[in-house]
Amino acid sequence: MSAALPHADPLDQTGRVVLVTGGSKGIGRVMVERFLGWGADVLTCGRSEPDNVPTVDGRAAAFVAADLRDPDQAAAVVDATVERFGGLDLVVNNAGGAPAAEAATASPRFSESIIRLNLLAPLHVAQRANHHLQQLHGPGTPDPDGAGVIVNIASVSATRPSPGTAAYGAAKAGLLSLTQSLAVEWAPRVRVAAIVAGLIETEQAHLHYGDDAAIERVAATVPAGRMGTPDDLAEACRWLGSPLASYVSGSAIWLHGGGERPAFLDAVAGD
Repeated sequence: MSAALPHADPLDQTGRVVLVTGGSKGIGRVMVERFLGWGADVLTCGRSEPDNVPTVDGRAAAFVAADLRDPDQAAAVVDATVERFGGLDLVVNNAGGAPAAEAATASPRFSESIIRLNLLAPLHVAQRANHHLQQLHGPGTPDPDGAGVIVNIASVSATRPSPGTAAYGAAKAGLLSLTQSLAVEWAPRVRVAAIVAGLIETEQAHLHYGDDAAIERVAATVPAGRMGTPDDLAEACRWLGSPLASYVSGSAIWLHGGGERPAFLDAVAGD
């Protein structure tokens, strides 16, 4: 780990060690690719090894197959990162998600699985990461002036009704509360923050929103005039993990392009 090395650019990731969970596809894969491109050493994980791990300019991410809902497997992923690269600077708890399911008919097993993946798994990862970060950051360590950072990827579903994904929304709301508590317990050697992600367009956007025309209509409802991208999330994680965000802990960064237009405005207008 060389996080203590002075960089002219505070956003430079050269020599930093980053763990991104769920980075073999989708948003997580883009995050892994961006951090590799920015110079970081990156490890990611998934329940099964992908056909090809993220690689940028000949530099490949390390990969560990794991089900993060299992506390022992979650801890093993963190340990593998430290063992492989000799340190740890930033953890992005990205793994998560949920298929649509009506709350009235969702089975207990389904709901429990969603909550384990979106709330308990990030906690398992964070607990083991804190174990290492407390030792790697602080007096007498390689990076005595810089805290280790854990970023939890939450969702706007945590802050407003989430019909069709009620358990997911509840788990993400719990993740925001967890972020605040861990930030207090683990300070000052570890900073913990969250990103409240809005509508993000990925390669699977059509599964959630429909065809291209439907996606354009959804994007038009966002004040920014577009849906978010995985790059937006990656850039936010890079900033949160940098010295520029050294006083940001226990906070949630809203990454939603201005939010969602209140439905009553269209009702008043007769649209």
